[in-house]
Amino acid sequence: MGSGTSTQHHFAFQNAEKAFKAAALIQRWYRRYMARLEMRRQCTWSIFQSIEYAGQQDQVKLHDFFSYLVDHFTPSSHNERDFLNRMFTEDSIPQDSEMENCSDYESIEVPDDYTGPRLSFPLLPDHATALVEAFRLKQQLHARYVLNLLHETRKHLVQLPNINRVSTCYSEEITVCGDLHGQLDDLIFIFYKNGLPSPERAYVFNGDFVDRGQESVEILMVLFAFMLVYPKGFHLNRGNHEDYLVNLRYGFTKEVMHKYKVHGKKILKMLQDVFCWLPLATLVDEKVLILHGGVSDVTDLELLSKLDRHKVVSTLRCKTRKENEKQAEEHGKAKQTSSAGRPSPWFLPQSRSLPSSPLRLSSHQTHKAGRSSSVPCSGPLDPRWLSWQARRSVDLELERCRQQAGFPVIKEKEEPWLCRAEADSEAGELLEPTQEEWRQVVDILWSDPMAQEGCKANTVRGGGCYFGPNVTKQLLQKYNLQFLIRSHECKPEGYEFCHGRKVLTIFSASNYYEVGSNRGAYVKLGPALSPHIVQYQANKATHRLTMRQRISRVEESALRALRNKLFAHSSDLLDEFKKHDKDKTARRMSG
Repeated sequence: MGSGTSTQHHFAFQNAEKAFKAAALIQRWYRRYMARLEMRRQCTWSIFQSIEYAGQQDQVKLHDFFSYLVDHFTPSSHNERDFLNRMFTEDSIPQDSEMENCSDYESIEVPDDYTGPRLSFPLLPDHATALVEAFRLKQQLHARYVLNLLHETRKHLVQLPNINRVSTCYSEEITVCGDLHGQLDDLIFIFYKNGLPSPERAYVFNGDFVDRGQESVEILMVLFAFMLVYPKGFHLNRGNHEDYLVNLRYGFTKEVMHKYKVHGKKILKMLQDVFCWLPLATLVDEKVLILHGGVSDVTDLELLSKLDRHKVVSTLRCKTRKENEKQAEEHGKAKQTSSAGRPSPWFLPQSRSLPSSPLRLSSHQTHKAGRSSSVPCSGPLDPRWLSWQARRSVDLELERCRQQAGFPVIKEKEEPWLCRAEADSEAGELLEPTQEEWRQVVDILWSDPMAQEGCKANTVRGGGCYFGPNVTKQLLQKYNLQFLIRSHECKPEGYEFCHGRKVLTIFSASNYYEVGSNRGAYVKLGPALSPHIVQYQANKATHRLTMRQRISRVEESALRALRNKLFAHSSDLLDEFKKHDKDKTARRMSG
């Protein structure tokens, strides 16, 4: 009997040992499989972000380049001068008379067969709710009501401060949402899951309502309607995409003109002005700062609260063209100022004879401000300034054109591009408060956090800064804040903490790059100001996909986008390949 029992125990032990080994083997295989999936996901994410940020950088460079060309263009006739003026009237701040003309909604008749939503002012909660339902059913708001709503929105925004101050005492909780980028499904899903705005349920939407998605107009109309219904409990911050120059590239301008062909220009003009009046930040209980991008080591909340935000028409350009022309007139006649009275841009060399760009800080000032390099943290940027030799050749060509046009020759001392502190110091002396204010706005709309200490130029996006944990700590201590909430960056899980949980990134556009690419999220703040994060995916199709299917689908989309990018630059790539193929042994593959 004893021997049989012992044998049974022996076999049981062997079976258990095999089971443990099998479990360990399965676990090892599973971990390897998940690691490979994660590696594919991260590579895909890197491709998407690189393409997105490269597009933003190209937008900044292209705008700066053409602005410089037009500034240095010498019209040969009165007609050419008038043509240029008409092309760039958008750079000016819209005047009240222009706004009255654009908001002349009463002259627009609504046809009898119009079946879309109708608005009457002052708006009631039922009007805003009906608007959400109408947009869910793919109905379009008539241009008369769009202009009327924008007119009322502008009147409300003009009365608001640059930094809104809200309190959890007046509502049970405050919900903070990040970028929506024209994805109406995400906004409707947030309202469905979290509840419609009400006096007890306040909302803060942190910028980037428009561009990229196909329903930016609808999102704006819903947000503006609820803001007018609940002016004390519904707040909007400006993002870097609430900018008419950015809208030209990323789809919002095209969307408006497509949906409102006859009245599209009026609507765009009104929106340009409304965007200028959007508040820059929101402060919850004087402890939590909500802004779109981030901060820099020179961010000054007191200055931000006092500046005239309406003057910042676009963060891509410091001054309007009319202001530049006024400065040129003060320096002298047109011939004398055509070369010396205008600021030269970031992509041309600076000299002692030509005033440096007002958008560039001197290396001395940059060092005093705590920057890690002499590259400016705010305006349009380029790594290594596109090389000194390339810029010198462009400058010499411009000088030759000036001579042909009969302008006086400007002689300058040759100097290496890394030794321009004295020339740049002249630019620092030319800085005016309006330019410093512009720089403050650019920093809070375009900046991103980084893991390293310090503050350096955001060369990836082309504007703003990368700010480290020490910069965050410095700002929180200076203004007695607990933490920052920002948006501006798509995150795989819809949110991300960094800098010791003192910076929270919230991104509310799910499936941003592709269906299944990322979750959306929003954060709820109660009286204790402890962040409660809610994640979601608005597209039901993602719920039926396995993780492998989801990653494969997103990976295919990323590779397709990368392939298109390579095709767009195929000529440049072939030239570079030929330079390195000295033996002429390479073969061009077709397919």
